[in-house]
Order: sequence, then C-alpha cells, then structure tokens
Amino acid sequence: MQPNSTYSQIIVVLLVNDLKQKVITTMPKIFAKFTKRLTSLLPPELELQEAWLLLSSRKHSMLLNRRRAAMIVNRVRLFAFLFAVLTPMWSVIDCIVFDAPLWIYLAVIRILASVAFFGLFFLYQTPGRLLDAYRAMAFLFAIPTAFYIASHLLISEQSLDNISASLATGYAFLPFVLMAGLALFPLTLKENLFIASVILFAQALVGKTLNWPSYMGGFWLLILISAVVALACLSQLAFMIALVRQAMHDPLTGAITRGSGEELIGVFWLRSKRYDRPLSIAFFDLDHFKQINDTYGHEAGDTILGDFAKLLTENKRGTDVFLRWGGEEFLLLMPDTNLEQAKIMLNRLQAKGFGQRPDGEPLTASIGVAERQADALPTKQMLLELADQRMYQAKKQGRNRIIAVG
Repeated sequence: MQPNSTYSQIIVVLLVNDLKQKVITTMPKIFAKFTKRLTSLLPPELELQEAWLLLSSRKHSMLLNRRRAAMIVNRVRLFAFLFAVLTPMWSVIDCIVFDAPLWIYLAVIRILASVAFFGLFFLYQTPGRLLDAYRAMAFLFAIPTAFYIASHLLISEQSLDNISASLATGYAFLPFVLMAGLALFPLTLKENLFIASVILFAQALVGKTLNWPSYMGGFWLLILISAVVALACLSQLAFMIALVRQAMHDPLTGAITRGSGEELIGVFWLRSKRYDRPLSIAFFDLDHFKQINDTYGHEAGDTILGDFAKLLTENKRGTDVFLRWGGEEFLLLMPDTNLEQAKIMLNRLQAKGFGQRPDGEPLTASIGVAERQADALPTKQMLLELADQRMYQAKKQGRNRIIAVG
C-alpha cells in the first residue's frame, strides 16, 4: 500500500503543478484579451491614452475647459428658457383638476420657479471658467429639485380623488426629466455621478409619500436612466476632446494653432493684469528658411519645422505654451516670467540648439522678446507687436540672436 500511496501523491502533485503552469501561462492572455475588449468600448474619437480624460477634468487643457464651460452655460440657458416657458403653463391643468387652495399654492411655486429660470436665462453670461459653468448647472438643477420637493409635499398632504391622484403622479416624473436632461452636457464621469447623486437624493427624500413598490420601481428606473445618461455625457465629452485637439494643434508641428493661441494670449493677458504678474512672449523666426524650401524642397522644409517644434516642446518649461504663428514663425508664451527670466530661458534653449539644416549646419532662429510689466504695455496687441519688432531687429543685426530691449 505504501508504494501505491506514494505514487498517487506524485501523480496529484504533477497534475497540480501542470494545472498551475497552465493557469500562469493562460491568465495573461485572458487578461490581455479582456483589456482589449474593454478598451474597444471607448468612444472611437479618443486615443487609448486619453481615456482618463473622461474620468475627471483635473488634467484637461485650458482651451478644452473654456470650450466646455461655454457649451455647458449655453445649454443651461436653453434648458432654463424651456423650463421658464413651460412650467407656468401647467397651472391651467392644476386649476381644472385640483381644488383651491392646492392649485393656488402650486401656481405660486410654479411662478417662482419660472422667474428663477428666466433669471438664469437672462443674467448668466457665457464664462471662461469651468467653475462658472458648474455654478450655472447647480442653479439649473436646484430650481426644479426644490420645486419637485415642495410640490410633492403639498400634494401628499391632500386627499385626492381618482382623477386628481392620477394627475398628481405626473409630478413624480420630474426627477426623470432632470436626469434625462443631463444628457445635454459634455460631463466627465465624476461630474455626472455627483449631479446624478443629488437627483437621486431628492427622489429619496420624497420616497415616504409613495407606496413601497412604486418607490423602489421608480428609484431603480432612475438609476438605470442615470447610467444611460452617463454614457451619453461621456460620448459628448469624447467627441469634444477630439474636436478641440484637432482644432488646437497644428498637424505638421504639433504646436498650438494661431487661432487657439490668440485665445490663450487673451486668457494669459487678463490673468497677468488681474494678479499683477509678469507675462513674456518670445517671437521666433527660423533663419534663412526660404533657402531650405528653394534648395531642398518643401518636404525637407516640413521636416525641419517638425524637428524644431519637437525640440522646443521637449526643452521648454511645463508652464510655457508653444504655438505656430505662421510659416516658419513661432511664439512661446511664458506666464509668470519677467524679462530677465525669459532671457535666461531663451539662452538655455538656444544653447541646446534648434536642430540641423539639410546641409548639416545648425538651424538658428532670430528671437524677439517682450514683457508686459517691464515694457509697460497697455494691450496684448502691443505686446505681440513689440516682440515681433524685436525679432526683426534680431534679423537685421545678423540673425541667430535674442533681442529683449530696444
């Protein structure tokens, strides 16, 4: 018996080891396949490394936040206008179905809600900050939520006949309208969950006025709608991220485009004035670039532009913004940077080099620098013009140099 028992143990150990080996080799393949299938659910407009942008707005670019803030506020105003017009109209039905003073109370809170919606529509302007957009959404959803709770408490205290009771159930659908309305906005998952939780909380507050099966059924349906709405919001956000990325970046160099750059200059300028902080701008013009196109062709010139932009992007500071102004002209925006700091930064970039020309010679640039405070400039246009003028001074003085005074 002893040899047979030992033999059986050996067989079991071998089988276990074999199974363990199969699991070890198979699990990574299963996990990779699962990950691939999971990433296929991402909106097609997004690249895989951009998926985290759907979760939170912390890493969103300034321009994306501005575009999103403008869209959110515009849709808040549209939503507010529709509610302002439609909310008081239902008072006619209330008057027919409900007895006084219930319909009078309901009419009063409807008028108050309508006035609040009109105030939101007329008084709220398109912002540049995402915080303002959040505030607009808070007002938008707070008004009907308060109306929903107040009307439900009023109706729940009344003894209603069959017709009145049937109409009263219509008030219970307001949370579903609000939840569905979220689909209008390009929201991150974090933002969506927060707003949806507020609506669900409001629904939970009035749960005591409903019978238990109706309450649970409605609450579960509201959760399902919130999940569908979250997908719609994320899809909108993904599409917006793709559009902003395409509009922001020059396809050849990857630098910020001139149109988006002008908007950023305006933002940096206002921030610089508001907080009395320095703002420097460096104007780059690649030396003898026309000769490269004429001698080696435009394809070689495009390669030079791409290499220059890559080097500058890699070596600039994280807070600086690099944009293509046109042709071989580029701008470097340096917020919170005075003139001396800007010169040190540009000298460092120049020392590292801007790449090579097709003939092997180093690529050089003529650079003009201007700073809001040091040059006492009253407008952003004058800041740009002064940097441009100093760049031309650098070209006239022999190129491959930085001019910061003059």
